[in-house]
Amino acid sequence: MSFHENYDDRTPAANQLLLYSNKHEDNTDVITTSGGDPVGMKTASETVGYHGPTLMQDWILLDELAHFSRERIPERVVHAKGAGAFGYFEVTHDITRYTAATVFSNIGKKTPIAVRFSQVAGERGYPDTYRDIRGFAIKFYAEDGIWDLVGNNSPIFFVNDAINFPSFIHALKRNPVTNIRPDYDAFFDFVSLRAESTHMVLMMFTDRGIPASYRQMHGYGANTFSFINAKGEFFYCKFHYLSDQGVASLTQADADRIAGVVPDYHVEDLYNAIESGKYPSWTFYVQIMTPQQAAANKYDPFDDTKVWLHGDYPLIPVGRFVLNKNPSNYFADVEQMAYNVANIIPGIDFSPDRMLQGRTFNYADTHRYRLGVNNTQLAVNAPPSMIHNFNRDGFATIKSQGGAPNYFPNSFNGPRNDPRAKALYPSIPLSAHTQRTDNGSEDNFTQAGLLWTRVLKEDEKQRTIDNMVNWLKQTNKVIAERAIRNFDQVDISLGSRLRQSLQLQFHLTTQVEL
Repeated sequence: MSFHENYDDRTPAANQLLLYSNKHEDNTDVITTSGGDPVGMKTASETVGYHGPTLMQDWILLDELAHFSRERIPERVVHAKGAGAFGYFEVTHDITRYTAATVFSNIGKKTPIAVRFSQVAGERGYPDTYRDIRGFAIKFYAEDGIWDLVGNNSPIFFVNDAINFPSFIHALKRNPVTNIRPDYDAFFDFVSLRAESTHMVLMMFTDRGIPASYRQMHGYGANTFSFINAKGEFFYCKFHYLSDQGVASLTQADADRIAGVVPDYHVEDLYNAIESGKYPSWTFYVQIMTPQQAAANKYDPFDDTKVWLHGDYPLIPVGRFVLNKNPSNYFADVEQMAYNVANIIPGIDFSPDRMLQGRTFNYADTHRYRLGVNNTQLAVNAPPSMIHNFNRDGFATIKSQGGAPNYFPNSFNGPRNDPRAKALYPSIPLSAHTQRTDNGSEDNFTQAGLLWTRVLKEDEKQRTIDNMVNWLKQTNKVIAERAIRNFDQVDISLGSRLRQSLQLQFHLTTQVEL
């Protein structure tokens, strides 16, 4: 039977090796070691006679074994499992009145991008269809550097201060004694004690908690950023990228079934769609808020657990991005892909958003741990233009900057300050006493109430209750009741329905056990 006989009956992902073979029919490459030395026989070690011990001088064997034991790098603490692809961002609407960032400089301009989708809580081997928030990060290879827009498929998050982030992730991860996740007690204990998480918890248990594919979900910057235009005027902004394929979700039952059959369901779907020429795309929008509006806004505009209401701050179209190229090697192009919230280009800057402030340190520090201090020199992370700075050496140095001075100031024509970047650096007047203020006691329920009463239809409300009760019924009853009391404040009918459904579940469980 020929390799080609069932070619058309299989997906592009299944045919990957065959496609490679077809493109390399005239291949004359010979096997080499990592140093490029030719290998005459690959299938046997060098031994003393047929039954003798293997020789230490077998440099082919040692080269392979030494590399094999170092093939894996530490997985990401969060967003460990994901899929990536490449494409472009195209400007369709003029927003230069708000920002001087080069990626938005003129209609029709295209900027190369890399996108990584991911789970938040699970490890690399976790099923794609587990209920979780999905990461949605975009790397813009701009002419004046890398801009990493790192977000999720939700416009909000669970916590609004970076100091609470490690504890939240610990509550999502495996129990340190049992090594089982999720630990339902830990999750609901944390979120019930941090009421600002109520909005996001509710959203996670809606249909949005299990997207049908990465192609069929929206993305959001989540954090509040800022724009600076060519006149030096300053605006706050949020980013939205809405799927042109529409939004679709899986039921819990379908997600459970798929997890046992195709654990890499979303990864495979994305690969096959792009390889088949069905390039997914998203329309890119921003919301704009002036500093004056921020000062008077009903909700803290820098609180990641709150949305900017669209009625007050409508979506402004900017452009679209398209993914049209799969990675050539997953490890090199996706596993080594490193997003850093601190990577911004002139015309885009930060805000007083506490989560964003913490992320500007944490992301880069994670990559220094996982990939080494020179991770920005890896091809997938490197900007289109040459890096010019005063950092040298370190593990895995690829580019040494051609002998340029490694100190500043200097008298030997080293790199200089960029006047454009200086002109677009925001000047923000600040006056306050330093203090630690817990910002989790704001109005944590009104916006969640809008989601429940105005956004969700009755059938989705029932699925949301069923999904949440599936977790609550495995939680300590005291903690479960405390969690439900938060939902009482979202809407009294929501709390009541959760209690009734939970009591019914306990009753049915007892009946089965009897």
